[in-house]
Amino acid sequence: MATFLYKLGRLSFRRRHFVALIWVALLTLAGVGAAGAPSPGTTSFSIPGTEAQKAFDLLDERFPGMTADGGTARVVFKAPAGEKMTDSGNKATVEKTVRELKDGSEVASVADPYTANAVSKDGTVAYASVSYQVPGMELAESTRDALEEAAQHARDAGLTVEVGGDALQAPAESAASEIIGIAVAAVVLVITFGSLLAAGLPLLTAIIGVGIGVATITALASTFDLGDTTSTLALMIGLAVGIDYALFIVSRYRGELAEGREREEAAGRAVGTAGSAVVFAGLTVVIALAGLSVVNVPMLTKMGLAAAGTVAIAVLIALTMVPALLGYSGRRVRPAGEKSRLLGGGRAAKKAAKQGAGEAGRPNMGTRWASFVVRRPVAVLLTGVIGLGAAAIPAASLELGLPDDGSQPTSTTQRRAYDLLSEGFGPGFNGPLMVVVDAKDSDNPQAAFIDVGDEIKGLDNVVTVSPAAPNKAGDTAVITVVPDSKPSSTTTEGLVHTIRDTGAETKADSGANVYVTGTTAMNIDVSQKMNDALIPYLILVVGLAFLLLIVVFRSILVPLKAALGFLLSVMAALGAVVAVFQWGWLADLIGVEETGPIMSMTPIFMVGIVFGLAMDYEVFLVTRMREAYVHGERPTQAVVTGFKHGARVVTAAAIIMMAVFGGFIGAGESMVKMIGFGLAIAVFFDAFVVRMAIVPAVLALLGKKAWWLPKWLDRVLPNVDVEGEGLRTEAESGEQDGDRELVRV
Repeated sequence: MATFLYKLGRLSFRRRHFVALIWVALLTLAGVGAAGAPSPGTTSFSIPGTEAQKAFDLLDERFPGMTADGGTARVVFKAPAGEKMTDSGNKATVEKTVRELKDGSEVASVADPYTANAVSKDGTVAYASVSYQVPGMELAESTRDALEEAAQHARDAGLTVEVGGDALQAPAESAASEIIGIAVAAVVLVITFGSLLAAGLPLLTAIIGVGIGVATITALASTFDLGDTTSTLALMIGLAVGIDYALFIVSRYRGELAEGREREEAAGRAVGTAGSAVVFAGLTVVIALAGLSVVNVPMLTKMGLAAAGTVAIAVLIALTMVPALLGYSGRRVRPAGEKSRLLGGGRAAKKAAKQGAGEAGRPNMGTRWASFVVRRPVAVLLTGVIGLGAAAIPAASLELGLPDDGSQPTSTTQRRAYDLLSEGFGPGFNGPLMVVVDAKDSDNPQAAFIDVGDEIKGLDNVVTVSPAAPNKAGDTAVITVVPDSKPSSTTTEGLVHTIRDTGAETKADSGANVYVTGTTAMNIDVSQKMNDALIPYLILVVGLAFLLLIVVFRSILVPLKAALGFLLSVMAALGAVVAVFQWGWLADLIGVEETGPIMSMTPIFMVGIVFGLAMDYEVFLVTRMREAYVHGERPTQAVVTGFKHGARVVTAAAIIMMAVFGGFIGAGESMVKMIGFGLAIAVFFDAFVVRMAIVPAVLALLGKKAWWLPKWLDRVLPNVDVEGEGLRTEAESGEQDGDRELVRV
């Protein structure tokens, strides 16, 4: 592989005009497609195989007139202090607002609070339910404006009015999170390379790659039902790996220049060596993201595949666009160790010349750190493992759930509407359970409906049970149950399971099937599905990557160590997420207004993404160690050599990833905030504790055994030559041929 990539790097360097034209054309094509694409509308959310989804499918079949996917709004009114919503003046204001809400071509129905029994027992809070004929994200701006104006008119009359539901759902915020990440990355790159131009190359190529990926997702969003979070995840990961992959190749290029090679040859060798590591690192990330398909949640599958596609683009750009831009840069990208004149390169060069060769031989920070670790491997190993183990302790208390309006910032009208409804009608009112009774096979459907309702009324933690509402055929009915606890509580989860257990008895007695659905039940089913899928997903992803790393490193113990180190870092990161977002530690510092269960998708997302990124650092760092070992160095010396050449770049890459992910902590959407924090802290644990401390300590303890591979397996495995041994052999062969030619002359 190294030879092929070497030729590709030289070709891209020579034919830079052609390569640049191709990528600019692809970016333009994707941009035009995104600009002309129809609005994606609402994103469907289905969880195949869950009871809640079965009930939704049954409702679509038996209640064909229901606008199950239509937008909804709850306009919540609160009377001024000392007054009630039943007072004549307040009642007249509400009735006028209801009439205003009914106007509009997209409105399906509006329920008057006074006829729908939607006034709290103390009379201080009331709400009007508005149903729309189209999904909330597809509502016309005029419809949203009319809703806000009606609420404002009621406020002007003296009432407190807030609006919940998805009708006013705001699009995902991008804010300045990406800009913050890019700005920090730029500073790190300038410090690392000592050159503004060299620092700008990874940023430019990453932005081009992300632009192509996100624009393509936008162009295909309507066709493949892709939501805002899909492009956000692709942006987050694509930006991080795009900068890092280009960083490694530019860094290797400067190292090759420092060894005296011509620029085209240096570009070829950089792509042949560092590019090989980029290919395999990118492949592990793609495997981890595409592996999300095994969870069998369509939305998760789409997000994973879209992000995997963006990573693949980042790899291709690093292998072709980076050497092409290096060709354009010419002598302005300097060899390693030299700074540009703008950043003091001229003064540094003069100072180095005065100091002489003795000072030039001083080991760098990576060398000094690795030397310290290989001298005290046991102490470093125990410190790292104990520290990560302590950070992982909160993960034992992990509770999963999905966000609702209660997790929104208190500055939003949706959150204030949620709080008013909880205040007036109880915490369970915001998460009612929808019980669907399928009595098609029952001898007496009406009696079955009544029996199910009576059974539920006798259960604990139930506030109200509505009368059964049958369909036209009379064979299916819906019963609404309001719990006494908030939607995300374990008490509500227990009630869902109890109703389902009761349904099993009903099935035996009357032949009617009982299903529990609704947003709350769906959240519970999603959490359970994610829990059940986590172990199979881990086995699949870690297993495939383990096999891939055996091929890369030609070792059994090195890939095993990499996988175990990943488990340590991801568990520690999950512990940090639980401590902040569930327990509330340092929550104010990062703007977490509401603590509660961890989003159901967060653990599996973190496992997939962190594993891919962890293998990035493993490949980039250990490949240099393997390269030194293959070329004859002792195992401990190979560890030091690997850190000498790779520690500075891996450190820069980790800081850049942390900056990119950390920038998303400022996002308004709770899922993006949580994943951004989780990934940033996971990169910190994995890069600086696992890869920089535990990995060299373990390799120092294992010695030559670290690179052991059974002979039969060595014969079977393909030789991918990540270390670039083929390039070295080819160069030595060329030099020998030249020497023979001189002898003949």
